Amino acid sequence: MRLGEVERLRGELSEFVADVFASLPRRDQRRWGGCYLRGLMLDGRRKSIQPMAERLPDGNMQALQQFVNQSPWDPLPVRRRIAERLAGLITPEVWVVDDVSFPKCGTRSVGVVRQYCGAVGKRANCQVAVSVHAATDTASCPLNWQLYLPREWTDNPARCRAAGVPAGVGHQEKWRLALGLLDTLADWQLTARVVVADAGYGASTPFRLALEERGLSYVVALTGKEVAHPEAAEPHQPAYGGLGPPTLPRYRTSPRSLPRLAAELPVSRYAEVTWREGSKGPMTSRFALLRVRPAGKQALRAAQEAGGGHYEWDGVLPVRTVLVEWPSDETAPTGYWTSNLPGATPIEDLVRWAKMRWRIEHDYRELKHGLGLDHFEGRTWRGWHHHVTLVTAAQAFLTLHRLHPKAHTPA
Repeated sequence: MRLGEVERLRGELSEFVADVFASLPRRDQRRWGGCYLRGLMLDGRRKSIQPMAERLPDGNMQALQQFVNQSPWDPLPVRRRIAERLAGLITPEVWVVDDVSFPKCGTRSVGVVRQYCGAVGKRANCQVAVSVHAATDTASCPLNWQLYLPREWTDNPARCRAAGVPAGVGHQEKWRLALGLLDTLADWQLTARVVVADAGYGASTPFRLALEERGLSYVVALTGKEVAHPEAAEPHQPAYGGLGPPTLPRYRTSPRSLPRLAAELPVSRYAEVTWREGSKGPMTSRFALLRVRPAGKQALRAAQEAGGGHYEWDGVLPVRTVLVEWPSDETAPTGYWTSNLPGATPIEDLVRWAKMRWRIEHDYRELKHGLGLDHFEGRTWRGWHHHVTLVTAAQAFLTLHRLHPKAHTPA
């Protein structure tokens, strides 16, 4: 946005800042919060503090540096108010769980190690953050963030202290961070019908089990390497010989791969489904539903724990739905998703929710290319979480403005 466009929105932005930054105790903090948001929305190649301060008529680099990197304001109440406002307006159908990477030079920025970096498509020096987004077919916005800390950091307390990592913050797998973010949304009394995630999360049986324990429905992607038994398969209990503990129930046949199970379905089970209008017309593909009993070591262990323990378990694996995408012009399926929704759930709904994850690509494009999500040059835990909260606020303001019935959206 050009300076004149930002200035014309200044009154509307002031009301937004007064609301979402109401938890900040000092007036000057709220003032610099609004100033930072204007800097993020203003045109410019870099959205780090120095170039933003130079572009703003009231910019002050030292004050903005202090506000973002040193000021001890809590970002969580700000994110909560943003989430409440967005959820109240767009009524999200799904929570989308994902992670995003930030390439970085050096080793002193918090969380930076050499790891897989989606931004460049290979292992590289970067930070990784887990996020949860509210989404519908037409709108979306990130609600909560958590920076991922690899063991190279948590095993080095001095390194963590130098970057201002709070005491008690340790290493957690990304799926555990995602559960924590979802728990926070639940504490805020926010809900969505379904949790959606890519295969990095969906392939984790502990993640899916934890969602079920929380009473959450999900449609999450799988890798296609998973194995399962058909729904009709039943375990067999071998006769007890009287010596030692009884043999556990077991299935007489080995589990089969999802591609094999999908290939065994008759062609009549596949249906054309359109889930949304794309830029080149309707988005349509061919889908089928499988009712299976997920197998494998993780699934077996989870079923045993749910059944009361190793020797109490009756051997029956739970039934879940697998959604298979197999375009008519492909020689093999191109996508798999699993869900714990009731078996009577229409395939059209499952497809639409599974595909709704595309919305966050719009979020990341706007957050990175338009609002400088990955332009932060600070090194501390506090500064990073302040910056992503402020970027979230800027994107939320623009989303609210776009959705206002009388809004005039700048080019």
